[in-house]
Amino acid sequence: MKKTIFLLGALIASVAVSAKVTLPKMFSDGMVMQRETNANLWGQAKAQAVVKITASWNKKTITVKADQQGHWTAKVATPAAGGPYTITFNDGEKTTLSNILIGELWLCSGQSNMEMPMKGFKNQPVENAVADVLHSKDSQLRLFTVKRNSQFAPVDTVSGKWTEANPASVREFSATAYYFGKELRQALDVPVGLIVTAWGGSACEAWMTADWLKAFPDAKIPQQASDIKSKNRTPTVLYNGMLHPLIGIAMRGVIWYQGEDNVTRASSYANMLTRMIQGWRQEWKQGDFPFYYCQIAPYDYSLVNWNYNSAFLREQQAKAELMNKNCGMAVLMDAGLEFGIHPRKKHLAGMRLALLALQNTYGMKGLSAESAYYNDVTFKNDTAVVTFNRAKMWVYGKNGYKSDLFEVAGSDHVFHPAKAWIERSKVYVKSIYVDKPVAVRYAFHDWADGDLFCDGLPVSSFRTDDWDQ
Repeated sequence: MKKTIFLLGALIASVAVSAKVTLPKMFSDGMVMQRETNANLWGQAKAQAVVKITASWNKKTITVKADQQGHWTAKVATPAAGGPYTITFNDGEKTTLSNILIGELWLCSGQSNMEMPMKGFKNQPVENAVADVLHSKDSQLRLFTVKRNSQFAPVDTVSGKWTEANPASVREFSATAYYFGKELRQALDVPVGLIVTAWGGSACEAWMTADWLKAFPDAKIPQQASDIKSKNRTPTVLYNGMLHPLIGIAMRGVIWYQGEDNVTRASSYANMLTRMIQGWRQEWKQGDFPFYYCQIAPYDYSLVNWNYNSAFLREQQAKAELMNKNCGMAVLMDAGLEFGIHPRKKHLAGMRLALLALQNTYGMKGLSAESAYYNDVTFKNDTAVVTFNRAKMWVYGKNGYKSDLFEVAGSDHVFHPAKAWIERSKVYVKSIYVDKPVAVRYAFHDWADGDLFCDGLPVSSFRTDDWDQ
């Protein structure tokens, strides 16, 4: 018996001594690393082991020492775009990652409209997906989807694997993220990596820490696992399970498509999203990295018996763009679906996010990337005159120099349909029902098919008043 115990102990000891370095799943074969930076790597080895890291692009070896728990971290200088390369980790036994590309890495997060795959959801297709999937093969575009994981406390790794873009992988991958990455690949001609961490129906609060949510007393922070009421809506649970393990990976920036779940409590969203962006940036320790997001598209929420006007949430998203450095919002007023919360025109969402990145992050000239937005209104007797910012090319209507989506109200706060006509850079608004207008609204309803544009991009819904209803 003693001999058996001794042999078992010796076997365990020998396994511990020869244990190979283990890495989080996003550090694996086929990954894309951010170019021309000091990229963070981390993993696990035996306690106090010396780990030697060698990258094939420069043949240099970096040596780090694991701590008492076996955790280690390192920084590796990455070159200009290229590959494939290898990285070898050696703590006495070698672990090698192969087929690594160096290029542009983006994190893609949010709820169902970010998660929605190219194949769509059941009876909810993505427009033109069949043809786009057919032509999707691209070994220089790499995809990684984080498996759903709701956790009471932060975890250290994720589930998922890197794949090259091809019909089989793209069909299952986020449509918004794919179209974004496809545009970057074509415009930049470098490898592109996309990490999608998204969960349908998730609340903004779920992607934040308890500390960040202290300013929002309505967010009920779980104190124990039994307090988790919803796996995707409960505050902090997706930060813990799906974001925390990724924090620190060297990347270019983030794209975000979320907001539908917050329609019922829209008034705090601009401040909440701002706090989330600040928190992510602080934890990443990568400065004010680019953060581009989609404004939620119009949809008739009465179909799900929500007695809320989602235009108030879109208004909060528009405010957040101006509250944060290095941020941009892709307006989707012309890309909604009256009877479906998952619009089909995901190519517009991805392309407009890509336009923001290409112009503002990569400095590409000649693009129209930022939508015009409401600036001011003046009232002249029975007519309101509306002006816009970012409108050097002037506004125009989808059906000529007019819009059918304006309303005006008088001092009674009752809005009436109005005639709206465009002259140069201004919209003139007038209603036969209102002699002395004091407020103007454009497309300020759950559902509207946006008909006001500037330089090829839709103008967001807006209002000139600050009334509660």
